[in-house]
Formats: sequence, structure tokens, C-alpha cells
Amino acid sequence: MSPTGAAPGRAQSRRTLRRLLSARNVVVAAATALALLLPLFGSNFFVEFVMTRTMILGIAAATIVFLAAYGGMVSLAQYLLAGVAGFMVGNAVVAQDAWSKGLKLGWNPWVAVLFALAVTTAVAFVLGALASRTTGIYFLMITLTYAVIGYYVFGSITPLSGFGGITGIDPPGLFEDHPQRMYLALVVLSVLVYVAFRVLAVTPFGLALQGIRDDPVRMASLGFNVSLHRTLAFTLAGFTAGLAGVFNVWWNGQIDPTSISIGPTLDLLIVAVIGGTLSLEGAWLGAFVFVAANNYLRNLPLVDHIGITEARFNTIVGVLVLLIMILSPDGLAGIIDRIRLGLRRLVHLSRGSGAGPAEAAAGSKP
Repeated sequence: MSPTGAAPGRAQSRRTLRRLLSARNVVVAAATALALLLPLFGSNFFVEFVMTRTMILGIAAATIVFLAAYGGMVSLAQYLLAGVAGFMVGNAVVAQDAWSKGLKLGWNPWVAVLFALAVTTAVAFVLGALASRTTGIYFLMITLTYAVIGYYVFGSITPLSGFGGITGIDPPGLFEDHPQRMYLALVVLSVLVYVAFRVLAVTPFGLALQGIRDDPVRMASLGFNVSLHRTLAFTLAGFTAGLAGVFNVWWNGQIDPTSISIGPTLDLLIVAVIGGTLSLEGAWLGAFVFVAANNYLRNLPLVDHIGITEARFNTIVGVLVLLIMILSPDGLAGIIDRIRLGLRRLVHLSRGSGAGPAEAAAGSKP
């Protein structure tokens, strides 16, 4: 190959390397490495409760971010879809002789997972097809309606659950009595979900979805099936939420309609808002802040003297969300991005100011 022919290849390799070594990717890789090493030095409570819950909520919240950032659809049905997967797992794995409600099919846990994900994906496709022709506040309200209907469906149909719920849901032997294995599996799953969504964004489907987000009328005039793209995106998000729901029911060991009611549904939206609905990384960042606040703000010393009690904790979370939204409508991820850009400007300014005298000195030499 000639030197002139090799130059474009080397330039492309350098551009690819720069993209891989971007600040965003380096920070994500460092956070992943820290999460994988956390069981070596973190307390059992922090790893098995705080961080495990963070990963579950992060995966579920990432589906809200995916739909909002790439499709312009803010969905309140994601926790319902996670709950559908959880209920299907519970109905499938609980044995016939167990003291619990549900179908009690007594299936193998891994077969139950496949069954749960298939049902969840089918439900997501149907719900997405119904909601795909709405946008904005109307899409938000119809998905909220889905959440309310789901609560009453599982509460009213006693053979599936009833308001008492399903108990005694054991995880597979790989995770039973091994909570740190479950945590590590969730870290790996989180990475896969994050990478899959980012890769999908640059595929023809992802680019078309972003075009539909920006101007659906123009995309339709170009021949794109707007409703189908939105339905498929909602279905993919539902499948991913189902994965979070499977791990959630394994982690809890039970599920009932209250766990998918309006409260948890809005909590998941709060997680996405705290982290930032335009950043995939924000899903896990918001989940960590929410779970950490939920567990540690209640136990701060002397807080009861200033009126922060157990009954008022939701008020504290509301104030926290309000402050974040005032400081940055893009959530914590937006604040971090602005700090990073500010530091980059300072570096460039310092280099520029330092280069002037040096260049002047060099230019004055004979």
C-alpha cells in the first residue's frame, strides 16, 4: 500500500481512538471497574442493598431515558412493565404446595425468565402500538393510565396475584444465598444495556427514531413509518424494563400490586429526572442518589430536631429534585457536563496564555 493510501486509514484509526478515549467513555469505564471491585472493600449492606437496588432502578430508569432522549417519549409505564415480568416469574416458579397466591406452575427459574420476558415484550408491543399515535403530554398521560390499569388488573385477578401478592419467589441456584453474585450480574447487565442503547442510537433505526423525535411530520413525508418506529422503541424499552423486573423480584422474593402502584411509578420518573432524562449515565447516577438518600438521609443525626421525620422524607426528596431542576434542567448529568466543559475551557485558556510569550520569544530569535 502506498503512503498516501495509508494516511486516511491512520487518520481514521486516530479518530476512532479519540472517540474511545473520550472523557465520557473513560469515566464510564472507571465507574464500571469501581462497581465490579466494590464487593472487595464495600460493606455487605452497601453492596447487597444500596448498590443492588441502584442497579435495578438504573436499568429501569435507562428505559425512560432511552425513550425520552432518542424518541421524545416520556413514559410512565416502565415500572408497570418491570412488574409484569416480576408477576410472571412469580406465577411460574412458585410450587403447587407453596402457601402463596398465583398460578403456582412450579417451573424451572430460567424457563420462567424466558416466559416472563416473552409476556412482557408482548404486552409492551401492544401498549406501545396503542400509544404510538400520541405525543407529548398525551403520551405521558396514556402511559400513566397504563400504570393505573396494571395496578387494578393484578389486584383484581386473584389467580394471578390479588392484592395480597405472590410470596416465596426464590432466585435460581446461581444467585440463591449469593447476593453478591446477583449484584455483579446486575453490573454486567447494566453495562450491556448502556452499550446497547448507545450503539442503537447510531444505527439506521436509532437515527430514524431521533429524526421522528425532532420532526415526525417530515419523517413521515420521507416514507418512514412513525408509529411503527415508536412502537418498536417502546417494545425494546419494555423488554429491558422486564430484565430489571426479573432481578427485582429475585431480590425482593415477593411482589404485589402495591409495588407497581403510582408511588413506585413516580419514584422511577424521579430517578430519571435526578440523573437527567437526556443522558443514559444519568439513569444510574439518579438511581444511586435516590437510593442513598432513601437509606441515609433518614438516619442523619439531629435531623429530627429540624422537622425531618420519617413521614416527611418524601418532602425532602421533593426539595432535592426541585434544587436539581433549578440548578440544571438536565439533572446531575447536565451539571457534570457543565463542570467538565468549564474545566476544558480553563485548560485551553491556560495553554493559550502560556503559548503567547513562548511564541513571541521564539519569533524574536534570529
